[in-house]
Amino acid sequence: MTPSPDDEARHREKMARRKAVQDAEVAAKTIEKGLLIVNTGPGKGKTTAALGLALRALGRGHRVGVVQFIKGGWDTGERHALAAFGERVAWHTMGEGFTWETQDRARDIAACRAAWVKAEELMADRTVGLLVLDELNIALRYDYLDLDAVLAALGARRPGLHVVVTGRNAKPALIEAADLVTEMGNVKHHFSAGVKAQAGIEF
Repeated sequence: MTPSPDDEARHREKMARRKAVQDAEVAAKTIEKGLLIVNTGPGKGKTTAALGLALRALGRGHRVGVVQFIKGGWDTGERHALAAFGERVAWHTMGEGFTWETQDRARDIAACRAAWVKAEELMADRTVGLLVLDELNIALRYDYLDLDAVLAALGARRPGLHVVVTGRNAKPALIEAADLVTEMGNVKHHFSAGVKAQAGIEF
């Protein structure tokens, strides 16, 4: 059905009012700061979203750091892709695999502590504009790292540094400290239907 001239006029007026509200809201936001972002929840896509943000930062000329706390040396597509940026991406896979794979708590704790040392190094590196701490939530969930010490370091980071923390079961104190928290919901997953992890989708 073709809109009438009156319908078109009403639509333009409605959109003009909406634009005025949106423009005023955007203009009211004047703070610029490094953000602490948390991607958590039971659904797929937490790391994927963080690395999408890394790609956006790279597109804007920033240098990016990635520290993986739990995942072992997976041959991932995103690692191959980001390698094309050379020294603009500092990628460190410090974990030795998921906890049910290593079955060695002391080894997991040691790996997570080494990863945290690397994370602190990258937070201090003024050339890094965005830092992804992949699966840090898992390390905190199992008490492999001291939560208070991690929160203190994140809170004391230099003002312009953006940090993204991923992983299920984010600690309430981390959620409270964060500027942005997204919870990925698990509405439907192909794994439940017997579909295996596939290159280009899961890794």
